[in-house]
Amino acid sequence: MNEIVTSDNIKYLKTLPDECIDMVVTSPPYDALRDYQGYTLDLHGVGEQLLRVLKDGGICVMVTQDSTKDFAKTLTSFRTIVDWCDNIGFRLFECNIYHRQGTEGAWWTKRFRVDHEYMPIFLKGKRPQYFDKENIKIPSKHGGKTMTGANIRTKNGKTGSRKVKINPTKCPGTVMNFGNTCGGESKLKSQHPAVFPNMLAYDMIECFCPPDGTVLDPFNGSGTTTLAAKCLGRNYIGIDVSQEYNDIALKRLQEETIYRKVSPPKLYD
Repeated sequence: MNEIVTSDNIKYLKTLPDECIDMVVTSPPYDALRDYQGYTLDLHGVGEQLLRVLKDGGICVMVTQDSTKDFAKTLTSFRTIVDWCDNIGFRLFECNIYHRQGTEGAWWTKRFRVDHEYMPIFLKGKRPQYFDKENIKIPSKHGGKTMTGANIRTKNGKTGSRKVKINPTKCPGTVMNFGNTCGGESKLKSQHPAVFPNMLAYDMIECFCPPDGTVLDPFNGSGTTTLAAKCLGRNYIGIDVSQEYNDIALKRLQEETIYRKVSPPKLYD
């Protein structure tokens, strides 16, 4: 509990007891876009172990994308989603979109700029054991106002409108914006080649992990998940095959803190 472990993730996961983890937040390397010291990725094997160690109602949030080869997407993300649901036993609670600031890159004259990553949210069992999105809601553009709208249809078939008081905050929805800061959030974090925003882990943990729960990241990298879990008072376990990255994650635990922003970023009004 509350450790950063240097190990092959599948080997270490096999040492954990059944149903000991409340939530997983992770971003696995995909399509060999980065050199991870020769580590061979087995997403199916990882998925099998994650299903075993998660409690009933546990959630796994994955951040992933697909590379482009010969003008077409590899579909790694979609194949993983189908495999984890059809062959391993997860259910897909939702597939959110993480809206990020894309770069034009080498393909910019031949295709669209990529401004998103997928966030499949996997569920073990019939329903989440914990779900509270109150702290991750975003400001409503017209919060506090009373406006006329919300078209309704009565029993006799007539339509009309009614006055509605707009709540000050609202659900962030399935397209989520976390500020697009990523590696720029700290010098330590930027030493890792592939990171996701602090607030992504922070928000997902607040939403899906009970206050006394345990969060796991089997591809811990620079340690964003474990840092967010610590700052939120949750237990954590981070696994990475690289001691170099684990040293970064440990140092971030000692030196950095994630605070909730007063006004969370929003993509749409």
